[in-house]
Amino acid sequence: MIAAGIDAGAATTKAVILKDNALEGYKISPTGFDFLKASKDVYRDALKSAGLKSRDVEMVWATGYGKNSVKFAPGTVSEITAHARGVNFLFPDAQGIIDIGGQDSKVILLEKGRVIDFLMNDKCAAGTGKFLEYTARALEVPIDGLGELALLSKNPASISSMCTVFAESEVISLRAKEFSKEDIAAGLVLSIAQRVAVMAKRVGLRRNIILVGGVAKNAGIKAALEKEVGTELRVPFEPQITGALGAALYKR
Repeated sequence: MIAAGIDAGAATTKAVILKDNALEGYKISPTGFDFLKASKDVYRDALKSAGLKSRDVEMVWATGYGKNSVKFAPGTVSEITAHARGVNFLFPDAQGIIDIGGQDSKVILLEKGRVIDFLMNDKCAAGTGKFLEYTARALEVPIDGLGELALLSKNPASISSMCTVFAESEVISLRAKEFSKEDIAAGLVLSIAQRVAVMAKRVGLRRNIILVGGVAKNAGIKAALEKEVGTELRVPFEPQITGALGAALYKR
């Protein structure tokens, strides 16, 4: 059976093609303004990478922030369920998920692949990729280099603002006080790690935790989270596709 999953995220859109239990192809692209166009584009490219045509696909399911805009998918599934299915497929022993995306952050407690409990922060950018994006801009460093910069710090700066706008102002203030970029970056990374760790502890995540989402590629965030949560975090080979993978698996 050939199935496809589309994860229409606020920052990026992902498509996965599964043939039986094998990953045949996937694509990740910025979402932009139009969820439907982004979904069509990544679906087309994922099919191309798999060497397939749309007529070969027997089932398409959508998830993510813009899932209802994916008109060519006959069904949708919640992000929580999709990530649980996708992570369980890759890590059958997983007992928890931390997902830090562009627009929200989620922690999910699992038992044998089933969702037992979860918490989601989707009301405030604090603890998300958007927080990193704005504050990295204030530091004048690329967002993908922020984590590595943070790892060079010996004395992280204190970032107290919960609001992204105020945190950006705080970064500028710290620069004026001649804090190094490394120490400010470490403070930003620690700020996110502490907020997400509070969510993880409230839900009861303790071990066998999988870190997913675009921010999972940030080595500084991973290191800071591991310290705050108190356990090693595993990262999939491509941490951004677990939602799309779970959508493809959903009705199989």
